[in-house]
Amino acid sequence: ENFLNYLSVEKGLAVNTCSSYELDIKSFFSFLKTKSISNINSVTRHHIIGYLLKLKKEGKSTATSARHMAAIKSFFHFLLAEKVITEDPTVNLETPKLAKVIPRVLSQKETELLLKQPNVLSDVGRRDKAMLELLYGTGMRVSELINLNLQDINLDLGYLRCFGKGSKERIVPIGSFAEQAINEYLVLSRAKLVKKNKESALFVNWRGKRLTRQGFWKILKEYACRAGIETILTPHTLRHSVATHMLENGADLRTVQELLGHADITTTQIYTHLTKGRLKNVYDNCHPRAK
Repeated sequence: ENFLNYLSVEKGLAVNTCSSYELDIKSFFSFLKTKSISNINSVTRHHIIGYLLKLKKEGKSTATSARHMAAIKSFFHFLLAEKVITEDPTVNLETPKLAKVIPRVLSQKETELLLKQPNVLSDVGRRDKAMLELLYGTGMRVSELINLNLQDINLDLGYLRCFGKGSKERIVPIGSFAEQAINEYLVLSRAKLVKKNKESALFVNWRGKRLTRQGFWKILKEYACRAGIETILTPHTLRHSVATHMLENGADLRTVQELLGHADITTTQIYTHLTKGRLKNVYDNCHPRAK
């Protein structure tokens, strides 16, 4: 519990990350138990390497192994700071290197098709239309979307407040399409979905409770299927698409970074790779010496 507080308060990690780290540490402890290690001071670098090898044999991805390693490092840093241990066995142990994966994105045509799928004559359809328009209009993370409360949105000013990784607050502009969809949802449908519940969440499920990440993911996959979109979707696909489409239409990296809430601009720079194909097409079509 003290370790989780340390992750949340001192390191400012997101709730989902803290939960993942907790599970990773429990998994590591289970491994230590099979090695008859009951005293945390008895853990050596060899035990940690052995655990990473176990994850690899189980077919875990490099990203998963890297997260486990990050959790273990944070845990031992915490124990050392609290003077529970005298030596940190993770010193000089490298985290598995992650290859830069260029995210899949939807084309602007596919995005338009996806946004047209909800039936705006139904209450659930109005909610879904508002969520999709807001997600694409702002580039928010799905976790930020489902955690929005009524007081976080101001349609008169055209802005909303959301809390990103590490509970970092940022103010994000709302586009006219998203604004209209949200207004219709609030005026015509939300009260019917909430029923008699006292719910502060902006977006609710059919039971009148806050929509979950899994619930949204199911909704997104259904609409993508209806739209005939063959691109493999993830909960972040629309977010990736927003960044790419903005860069394609002339936005600068710093603006996109601020909109998405990236702490480091190198995270945003990965989207520049996605626009190079368009750059080549424009060059081929427009430069007199291209062909």
